[in-house]
Amino acid sequence: MDIGIIGLPQSGKTTVFNALTRGHADTSGASGSATEMHLGVVKVPDPRLEVLSGMYNPRRVVPAEIKYWDVPGPESLAKSQGIVGQYRNILQGADAFLVVVRAFDNPSVMHPMETIDPGRDVETMLGELTFADLEVMDRAVERLEDGMKKAKPAERPAMTRQLETIRKVKEGLEAGIPLRAQQVTDSESAILINYQLLTGKPIIVVFNTNEDGPEPSLESLELDLPEGDQLGEVCLSARLEAELALMSDEEAEEFRADLGLDDSAMNLVIRASYSTLGLVSFLTVGPDEVRAWSVPRGIPAQQAAGAIHSDFVRGFIRAEVIPYDDLCRCGNIAQGRKEGALRSEGKTYPVKDGDVINFLVNV
Repeated sequence: MDIGIIGLPQSGKTTVFNALTRGHADTSGASGSATEMHLGVVKVPDPRLEVLSGMYNPRRVVPAEIKYWDVPGPESLAKSQGIVGQYRNILQGADAFLVVVRAFDNPSVMHPMETIDPGRDVETMLGELTFADLEVMDRAVERLEDGMKKAKPAERPAMTRQLETIRKVKEGLEAGIPLRAQQVTDSESAILINYQLLTGKPIIVVFNTNEDGPEPSLESLELDLPEGDQLGEVCLSARLEAELALMSDEEAEEFRADLGLDDSAMNLVIRASYSTLGLVSFLTVGPDEVRAWSVPRGIPAQQAAGAIHSDFVRGFIRAEVIPYDDLCRCGNIAQGRKEGALRSEGKTYPVKDGDVINFLVNV
């Protein structure tokens, strides 16, 4: 999973990146750091893997991973190409966005809009994503209209469908409705996939607060969000969390207990990301490898097999499935088969979190 971290200048975006990845990226803005791309990879904690590793003693244990891209923002939105600019391809390739919103007070760090207003900043960032998509849609309409004039009669029906879809989405964006909240058919989605629109991606808002709060929420801000636009949210103090991330696990845990903090920023954001994106993890086991795979909740088994290798989709025969809890109770797959806990499922079986799956394929 790839997640792009975006935010207004002085929102603490890179500090959040450091807190999530235990990174050391420069947050001072010196030496051109404001224009540097930062990439960090985080292993998704999953205690089930440790248990399964004890059962199978595999050569390696592979947790699911999240790649965080700290995407540079402009010094001033008014003087640049907005939040997209030269990093549009990175943003288009992301599975979701963390939108970092400043909710902390620090007189020495000036807000580009002079005042601290989380609600205004959320709407500003969502608006920037919409503006970026409108630019793409405007160019698409222009190209298609020009192409229609030169197209052969046999080519025009397909081009007409594309143009109708683009115009429909464009009208929605102009009305303030992001793609993720628009009603789009499967055939329209197939057309839109080529444009990789940013407003089609899930959003997790990260409120960067003071160490002692207060903690805003999307509900308390009473934002004018379109119906059906469900945003994830997390509150954390990026400065504090970045400092804790540099400590050993034992030291950090002790400090968290003293401060009354239940969990790390990394875990909070991971949970919010999985919830917002609707992801679950299925597991594979064996002497070579115990591994977690992140897939959309309820994905058909045949499509889930593609997370391992694309050839598995075409060669799918069936899936042998046993829930994690049943495998732990039975002790091994063979006993699970004897007790009837191991099931044989077809290609339409909806994969659930904690399913331990062996895919039978013909490749």
